[in-house]
Amino acid sequence: MSTLEKLPVTVITGFLGSGKTTLIRNLMQNPQGKRLAIVVNEFGDVGVDGEILKSCAIPDCPEENIMELSNGCICCTVADDFIPTIEALMALEPRPEHIVIETSGLALPKPLLKAFDWPDIRSKITVDGVIALADAEAVADGRFATNVAAVDAQREADDSLDHETPLSEVFEDQVSCADIVLLTKPDLAGPEGVAKAKAMVLAEAPRVLPVVEVAEGVVDPRVILGLEAAAEDDMNNRPSHHDGHHDHEHDDFESVVIDLPEQADPAALAARIEKMAKEQNILRVKGYAAVEGKPMRLLVQAVGARVRHQFDRPWKPEEGRQGRMVVIAEHDDVNVEAIRAALVD
Repeated sequence: MSTLEKLPVTVITGFLGSGKTTLIRNLMQNPQGKRLAIVVNEFGDVGVDGEILKSCAIPDCPEENIMELSNGCICCTVADDFIPTIEALMALEPRPEHIVIETSGLALPKPLLKAFDWPDIRSKITVDGVIALADAEAVADGRFATNVAAVDAQREADDSLDHETPLSEVFEDQVSCADIVLLTKPDLAGPEGVAKAKAMVLAEAPRVLPVVEVAEGVVDPRVILGLEAAAEDDMNNRPSHHDGHHDHEHDDFESVVIDLPEQADPAALAARIEKMAKEQNILRVKGYAAVEGKPMRLLVQAVGARVRHQFDRPWKPEEGRQGRMVVIAEHDDVNVEAIRAALVD
């Protein structure tokens, strides 16, 4: 690629636990000859996603091409974090041919697109496309999209209820900004759930969008890379609930980090997380745990009450087998002592 050409950037957005890291891991393993660079934006200070991707580094995407930002939403820290990171990636030798940005699950993509108009980089990079992931089962259940009939029924029962929750706004903004929507975890939704989720996504989309069913993050890179959307020049066709705002707030959500002692049984830990999620309206749990008698680290990922865990790699000597979990929920549902009691006591 000539240095006079703009470097393409793909933005991967999607709600908490929709499968963004799994998708990027598959892209890294099948880059079709492109030298990739990855930027991961975590919510909370436990770098789970960045750790997973670094463990998958290959010659076309070595570990030094994977950068992690955990100081807050990258669209809110443009000058301090985002621009220096992009400039550092562009200065690598050999230079990356494509940058992939994984946003936080709470991120609004449109403010991030505006960051690409920053004077230091706007002549050097372009947004090749915005890819939004949506958990088919969750969307089909109406958890992250507006259900007009249900809202009307709720209003009849209680005029004080407001159906426009922060979760629905995040979902709608991500879909509205997308060039392609990937429906993930179709096996959990089933054919009827996938069809329902697709209809709900298209109902939220401000224009006709491709909606592609994807299992385990496996998709032909040609489907999502090389779109040449120049999204930074197409802002008017990507409406947002926050248009007209000079900034946006993340105060609707809160993350809590809990240190864990060694665990006797991974299944028992998973059961406690499931119970906590149901009782305390927890959106997301991710992190690591040490298991007694096991040299491998236990990776834990939960979306709502759906918990997955696996041993991912040996503990490093400097880590001291210290388990940590980041728990994310809407602000009013966060009770630190109750969360700690559910996980530790």
